[in-house]
Amino acid sequence: MSFVEAARAVGISTRTGERWRNGRGASGRFKAAPPVNAAPVAEPTDSMRYLHEADRVHIADRLRERAGIRAIAAELGRSPSTISREVRRNGTALADGRWHYRPYSAQRRADARRPRPKTGKIGRNPELHDFIQSHLALRWSPEQICHALRRHFLHRPEMHVSHETIYQALYSRGRTDLRRELTGALRTGRARRRPRRLADRRRSRAVKNMVMISQRPAEAADRAVAGHWEGDLILGRQKHSAIATLVERSTRYLLLVHLPDGYNSAAVRDALITTVNALPPQLKRSLTWDQGTEMAAHHGFSIATNVPVYFCNPGSPWQRGSNENTNGLLRQYFPKGTDLSTHTPEDLQAVAAELNSRPRKTLGWETPAERLHKLLAA
Repeated sequence: MSFVEAARAVGISTRTGERWRNGRGASGRFKAAPPVNAAPVAEPTDSMRYLHEADRVHIADRLRERAGIRAIAAELGRSPSTISREVRRNGTALADGRWHYRPYSAQRRADARRPRPKTGKIGRNPELHDFIQSHLALRWSPEQICHALRRHFLHRPEMHVSHETIYQALYSRGRTDLRRELTGALRTGRARRRPRRLADRRRSRAVKNMVMISQRPAEAADRAVAGHWEGDLILGRQKHSAIATLVERSTRYLLLVHLPDGYNSAAVRDALITTVNALPPQLKRSLTWDQGTEMAAHHGFSIATNVPVYFCNPGSPWQRGSNENTNGLLRQYFPKGTDLSTHTPEDLQAVAAELNSRPRKTLGWETPAERLHKLLAA
């Protein structure tokens, strides 16, 4: 029933019904009275997490006395933003700048919002649900998806969500907003969320005649000029196979190097020479690597390509941050514990093309291929 129909059915006027529904403040000889509820509402156990009914009555009384939000917050021991949000959510703005606030109806609305679990925003919107699910199947990250939503649906806030909302829809218990098997398409592929672990301690390797990263040109450090690359290996099952990865620092453009003959220093040197010599001259400036023994033949690589090699400090993967991040993305395609020798050069080119066509946050949501094309055209 509507409110008016319910008042008629009970046999009272709508004004009396409003008093019953919303409660009544003290006025003259009339005392304040709470609204008539079908059942009493239990107070929450966490006294500091939620506003209680007494808090809301205090807010209403002080607003009638024209007290400020900060003064009310100080009296209740709450943050001013908590009081301001409560008044805006449950109050009505008056013409003179004051707020008409009904504490008992505000309490009922708060109690109705509190029960869990609820259907999330993704579950309530089929169009949003289908967009997110289709892009997760393409192995887009939740953050990439949320920015794509804002670009494609600029003036439709009901289609905007944060990346944490997508993670919650995938991982939270009792939620069925998205298919749980889509967690396998995420970068980690985990079925549940886990805290980060500390990186394993690394030992320095004996590579002769290393030129350290401290001597690398400043233009490579600030990513102002294209042509400075970071490199590393991703290893397969029992470290019997590997793929070399090269990431351009300015554009994050990825090259994958096939290593069919293993990853000893000679094999890595020859494969890198073939790959780097195919690049335009303006994209051959430097290469940064860790101290792995696969780069023991770096001097021969530099002579053949005229590209100097700089080495990171031991246990400092952040000095090759773009490459480390990209290697994590590649694990979606080449999971740990699998045999990497089964992948052909064509397979590697297809994976590199897919990653180079993904938008990147650090590039202002351009793709590496778009950014590299702009630089080469300029």
